[in-house]
Amino acid sequence: MTTQRIVPVVAIRGAVVFPHTDTILSFGRQKSIEAVNAAFQDDRIVAIFNQKDQNKSDPAAEDLYKVGTIATVSQMMSTDEEIHAMVKGHARVHLDEVLAQEPYFIAKVSELEEKDIKDDEVVVLANQLFESFKKAINLGKGVEITAVMRILSGQIEPIELVDSVSALLDIRPEEKQKILEIISVKDRLKRVIELMAHEVNVLDLERTISMKTQKKLEDQMKKAMLREKKRVIEEELEGGDSDEELNEIKEYRKKIKKAKMPREVEEKANKELKRLQEMSPNNPESGYVRNYLDWLVDMPWSVESPNNVSVVKASKILDEDHEGISKTKERILEYLAVMKMKEKAKKDKDAGATILCFIGPPGVGKTSIGRSIAKALNRKFVRVSLGGIRDEAELRGHRRTYVGALPGRIIQGIKNAGTKNPVFMLDEVDKLGMDYRGDPSSALLEILDPEQNKEFSDHYLEVPFDLSKVMFIATGNLTDTIPTPLLDRMEIIRFAGYTTDEKFAIAQKFLWKKQLKINGIENKNLKLDDEALREIIEKYTRESGVRNLERNLAAICRKIARLIAEKKKYPRLIKVDDIRKFLGPRKFTSQIAEKKDEVGMATGLSVTSFGGEILFIEVSLMPGSGKLILTGQLGSVMKESARAAFTWTRAHYKDLGLPENFAKDKDIHIHVPEGAIPKDGPSAGIAMTTALVSALTGIPVRRHVGMTGEITLRGRVLEIGGLKEKVIAGHRAGLKTIIAPIENKKDLEDIPQAVKKDLKFHFVERYEEVMPIALKNWPLNKSSKNLIKQPSFTAVA
Repeated sequence: MTTQRIVPVVAIRGAVVFPHTDTILSFGRQKSIEAVNAAFQDDRIVAIFNQKDQNKSDPAAEDLYKVGTIATVSQMMSTDEEIHAMVKGHARVHLDEVLAQEPYFIAKVSELEEKDIKDDEVVVLANQLFESFKKAINLGKGVEITAVMRILSGQIEPIELVDSVSALLDIRPEEKQKILEIISVKDRLKRVIELMAHEVNVLDLERTISMKTQKKLEDQMKKAMLREKKRVIEEELEGGDSDEELNEIKEYRKKIKKAKMPREVEEKANKELKRLQEMSPNNPESGYVRNYLDWLVDMPWSVESPNNVSVVKASKILDEDHEGISKTKERILEYLAVMKMKEKAKKDKDAGATILCFIGPPGVGKTSIGRSIAKALNRKFVRVSLGGIRDEAELRGHRRTYVGALPGRIIQGIKNAGTKNPVFMLDEVDKLGMDYRGDPSSALLEILDPEQNKEFSDHYLEVPFDLSKVMFIATGNLTDTIPTPLLDRMEIIRFAGYTTDEKFAIAQKFLWKKQLKINGIENKNLKLDDEALREIIEKYTRESGVRNLERNLAAICRKIARLIAEKKKYPRLIKVDDIRKFLGPRKFTSQIAEKKDEVGMATGLSVTSFGGEILFIEVSLMPGSGKLILTGQLGSVMKESARAAFTWTRAHYKDLGLPENFAKDKDIHIHVPEGAIPKDGPSAGIAMTTALVSALTGIPVRRHVGMTGEITLRGRVLEIGGLKEKVIAGHRAGLKTIIAPIENKKDLEDIPQAVKKDLKFHFVERYEEVMPIALKNWPLNKSSKNLIKQPSFTAVA
C-alpha cells in the first residue's frame, strides 16, 4: 500500500538526489531556504524535486518533475546568503498535489514502490555493474573516497548499488532524472550498466592518450637533459670553445660583417641571427632561418668586377668570335664606348641605363655575342632562359612562408655570378607567358628599369638589392609578342640572317674546328674543301642561322670518326663527292632556278620568326559566280590584301584588256602553298595582284623576280618592314630581281654588299610600275599601255 504524506518541497537545478545516497546541497533561493529551515525545525523530512528549466529562478508547481526523492536533512550550516545542508535520500516519491506555494512549497507526496527487487537477474546485473564501476575507478574516475569505499565494500544491496553509481555518473541532469524515474530495479541496472560501459571506454581512451603524451614529454625532457649534460661536459673539457651552436652564431656574425651589406640589410641579417640564437635547436623553423642567412651572406653586396672597358680590345674579341653582323657589332662598341666615358666621368652608376634587346631568327649568334660582350668587359656572364615562364615568382622569388621557398632567377643568377655587375642575358624574352600565377613580363618592367632596379626587392630576401650596375641583354625572335611597356624599356638591335659568304666564313673559322674537337679527330689533319663547304651550305641547308650547317658538319665528323675507329680508309681532304657519300642526296635545290615562268604564279617575300622566307602565290580561275576563294592558312590582314588586289584588278579591267563582266562567271582561287604554316601581313599585296593579273591576262610572271609591298585600292605601294631579311632570303632562293616600295630604298644600305652585287632592285611608288618588270611580254594590248609607267627608282649593284 502506497504511503502518502505532506512535506515541505525544495526545487533544485543542475543536480539530482538519488535514494540511498548522501549529498551536500547549497540553497540560495528564499523559498528553498524557508523550506529547509522548516523541515529542520520539524522532523527534518523534505521532498526534493528537480526543475525542468534550469534557467528559471522562481519555478511554479508545473515547472517541477513529478518524480523526486524524499530525504532527511542530517546536517545544516548557514551563511549570509546561503544554506549548506547534507541530505540523505530515502525513497522515490511522486508529487501528487501542491498544497501551498508561499512562503515555500508544501505538497502531498506518495512513495513509489520499487519493482523487480527479487528478480534473479538483478543479482547478475548488480555484479556486472560492480565490476564496471571498479574498472572505472582503476582507470582514474574521480570519485570521493568515502563513496568509493562504501560501494566497493560489497555489503550493499543491488538497489542501493544502482542508485549510488547513478549519482556518480558523468552525465547531464536530464539523463539522471530519467534514471530516477525508472521504477524497475532490473531496467534501472541495465540502463546504468550501459552508461557506465560508455564511461569506461572514454576513460580508457583518455588514459591511452595521456600515456602517449606523457611518454613523449619524458623523451623530450630526457633528450634536453642529456643535451645540457653534453654541453656542460664539453665546456668542462674544452673550455666551451667547441660548442657547435655558439660557433655557428659566431661564424654567421663574421660572414655578415665580411659581406659589407648596406646598413638596412645588415640590420635585417642581425635581427634574423638573434632569432636563430634564441631558438631551440629542435625548432623546425631554425632550418629556414639558416637558409635565409646563407642567402644574405652569400649575395655579392659589395663585390664588383673592375670596369676595364677597352673598345679596341672589345672590337677585336667581337671580330674574332663572330663573322658578319657588322651593324650589330658597331652598336655594341658604341654602347661600350659610352660606358668608358661615363667611367672616366665617375658616373659609372648610370652605365647600365640602356637595355639592349637582340631580335633575330634562331642560330644567328644572339646568345653567343652576349658571352663575347662579357669576355670583352672582363665580367661574369649569366644566362637565364625565360621561355615558357608563367609564374611571376620565378623572377621575383617566393615568400618565405612557403615550404621550399627560394629567391627568383634574377637573384639566383647574381649570386652564382659572385659580382653585382655581371652581363645578364635574358634569353627568349618574347616567349614569356602569363596565367593565374601572375604576369612575369610585368616583373621585368621593374628589373629592366634603371630608375626602379636600384632597389629591386625579391620576395624571398625582402631587402633591396641594387641591379643598376648589371648589364642586361634580352634576346628574342620577334617583337610582336613582347608587351609594349617592356619593349619601350629596351633598345632593339636586329640580327638579319647570314649570307652564303658569311656562313662560309663562320664554318671555316669556327664550326669545322669546333666539330673536329668535339668528335675527337682534331689531330687527324682533316681539311674541308671550299667547294664541298659551299655544297653543304647551298644544297643541304636552308636557314637564316648556322645551326643546321653545324649539324651537317657534325654528321660528317661522326662518320669519319667511325671510319677511323674501324681502321678503314677515310679522306684527308673532304670534297664534293665525299659530301654526297656522307650526307646522302641533296636536300634542297634552288627554289627558283628549276622552275619556269608560269601564268598565275608570283614570288613574294616575307619575314617569320625564323628569318626571311619566299612565298609562292598561286591564282587559278574556274567557272563560277564571281567568288574569291582564299586558302593557305592566311591571316586576316593577308586576306584583306587579297581582296584589295581583286578590287584593284576589277577597277582596271579596261586597262588590262579584260571584259567588263570578266568576274561574273568565274571563281578566283588564291592559294599560298605550305598551307600548314600560318601566314599574315600586308606585304604580299603586290605579289598577289601580279599573280591575279597574270592569271586573268594569261601573261607569265618572270620566275626570277621577287616582290614585296602593300597595295592600296588605288594602286599605291606602301612601305614594309624587314627588307634586309627578305632580300637575303630571295638571294638564297636564287632570285635575280627585287621589287620593293620606294619608301624602302633607304634600307638598301643595310643589305650586305655580297648580296647586292647579285641582285637588281626596283623601288616603285605605284602598282602600274610593277607589271612591266614582273610580267613577260607586257603590255598585252594597246589599252594596257596606259598602265605603263617607269619605275621610280632602279638600282643595280
